[in-house]
Amino acid sequence: MTIRPILSIPDPRLRQVAEPVGEIDAGIRTLVADMFETMYAAPGIGLAANQIGVLKRIVVIDVVRDPDTEPRRPMVLINPEITWVSEETRVHEEGCLSIPEYYEEVERPSRCRVTFLDIDGKRQSMDCEGVLATAVQHEIDHLNGKLFIDYLSRLKRSMITRKFSKQAKRAG
Repeated sequence: MTIRPILSIPDPRLRQVAEPVGEIDAGIRTLVADMFETMYAAPGIGLAANQIGVLKRIVVIDVVRDPDTEPRRPMVLINPEITWVSEETRVHEEGCLSIPEYYEEVERPSRCRVTFLDIDGKRQSMDCEGVLATAVQHEIDHLNGKLFIDYLSRLKRSMITRKFSKQAKRAG
């Protein structure tokens, strides 16, 4: 397993739509293992493949915040699709490994249903609520080239984008 570099805004790959996975082969399995290693090291609760520069529709999630007090619950969602969302919404403070150290409240449906392939290629469906629903929606947004800052006002979004663009110019 390898910890891979996580892309930060304004990297244009974060705005690209990821391609569906065809066959789940050894390369995909290695990618998934690397994604978990990268996510846990960051640390984070979710990671989409395009955040490490791979434009494949793969998401890893583990909403366990403290593995010292409860066992990890790693989930891999390949070619995930949200098939239903609740009308009721919930506001949750979100952050993103591609927008380090920035957090903002985002309103999303409080529950959702997602269908996906598991690591064995079996079609699954899962009902999500709470932090898991937020994480699933956040990560699937990544696969569609959308970031959580897109839910913010244009002013807040442009301030954050400018800040990270300046940092990228200084670093590069």
